[in-house]
Amino acid sequence: MSLNPKLNVKRDLSRFVEPSRILAEPADLICYSYDATRMESMPLIVVRARSTQEVSNVMRVANNHRVSVTPRGAATGLSGGSIPLKGGIVIDMTLMDRILDIDLDNLRVTVESGTVTNSVNVALARFGLIYPPDPSSHLASTIGGNIAENAGGLRGLKYGVTGDYVYGLEVVLPDGTVIKTTKDEQMSLGSFDLIRLLIGSEGTFGVITKAVLDVRPDPVTRKSALAVFDDLRQASGSVNAIISYGVIPATLEIMDNVTIRAVEEFLKIGLPMEAGAILLVEVDGDGDSVQWEFDRVTAAIKKSGSSDLKIAEDDSERENLWTARRAALSALSRVKPSTILEDATVPRSRLADLVNEVEMISRKYGLIIGNFGHAGDGNMHPTILTDLRIDAEAKKVEMAVEEIFSATIKLGGTLSGEHGIGFAKVKFIPLEFTSSDIDVMRRIKLTLDPNNILNPGKVLL
Repeated sequence: MSLNPKLNVKRDLSRFVEPSRILAEPADLICYSYDATRMESMPLIVVRARSTQEVSNVMRVANNHRVSVTPRGAATGLSGGSIPLKGGIVIDMTLMDRILDIDLDNLRVTVESGTVTNSVNVALARFGLIYPPDPSSHLASTIGGNIAENAGGLRGLKYGVTGDYVYGLEVVLPDGTVIKTTKDEQMSLGSFDLIRLLIGSEGTFGVITKAVLDVRPDPVTRKSALAVFDDLRQASGSVNAIISYGVIPATLEIMDNVTIRAVEEFLKIGLPMEAGAILLVEVDGDGDSVQWEFDRVTAAIKKSGSSDLKIAEDDSERENLWTARRAALSALSRVKPSTILEDATVPRSRLADLVNEVEMISRKYGLIIGNFGHAGDGNMHPTILTDLRIDAEAKKVEMAVEEIFSATIKLGGTLSGEHGIGFAKVKFIPLEFTSSDIDVMRRIKLTLDPNNILNPGKVLL
């Protein structure tokens, strides 16, 4: 037996994959050792796959050598899901980026998993269609990664999240078996909903290679506005007021003063820097219904105590609003050397309570915490701005994060609304799930992946 496992694995992989797409030199591997979190771990080898058959062959080689495999798209993830914790093989899916079919009769699009999310909408635009899920990373994130994390986005309140639009999947299982499953197969009472099992499984059950996605007609009209509030709790309270007026906005986003200032200093687009918080809202549909809904929304906002309401007068002003929201994390990351973004989600009715808890934790530990998120879904992103090179700061951050998640669960919430558990939040799993829950999840995982080679160390303790 060779004393160099890398040579053995590379030799076997080269039987199925062009050598130019097998990376093994340290200089080539560094960029595969991290994602959008602050964690990193070097892989043994990277394979840049071009087909489902290649992915299947990689999984068979990995099983033979008992080497771990980590699927990876654009690595925009925020929970460490695409970091190769155990080294092993990284399968880079970004070369599998073709849009294979646009089915206008059934309103579906078939894509390879490495397709960039925004590219789907660019292709659909000429047919007057949209793919509604829109994570903030849509310009870079890939469809396979979105499905693996069940990514949300700004339009989640009205249109739902990624999982609501997955009609079919092609997936390579840990032993190399290729399966195809669609919603039509779930119509029989005697079949399991495999699609739902795979959505949000974070690459631990299988490697997604293709997806059939449901699409929708692009709304004809959109109206957007920015509402100014004295503080974040007041803005949070307005969310329920808007819903109580009988309107479900397409987008309902919130930003606190820390985030407002960071974004305005970054983009200089005229955000109200003295505002305690702002609410960004958009309604869409046909012309008549949009105006009626918009009037209802603005009435609810004013009744909730907004001190100012700025209506986007044209597409340019509207785009500025949403550019500002999408830039929140990038802007905050410029404030301090370390940025720790979390993903705490509570029932919409408890949003103001969560905001209050985060503010108290911020004061308790003397930490700057920017707070923004998808207010309509109760999905907030408390973002701690600090310097983890200072031991005392790192300890305070650790305690603050634990308290944020403890508060979230006590308020009836969940550890993740869209970013996934990955490695970053795996230690908090017992806060939300019982030991019996975890045991069942572990048994499902080991049934599909008895050698525990596919994305080990993620989701489950």
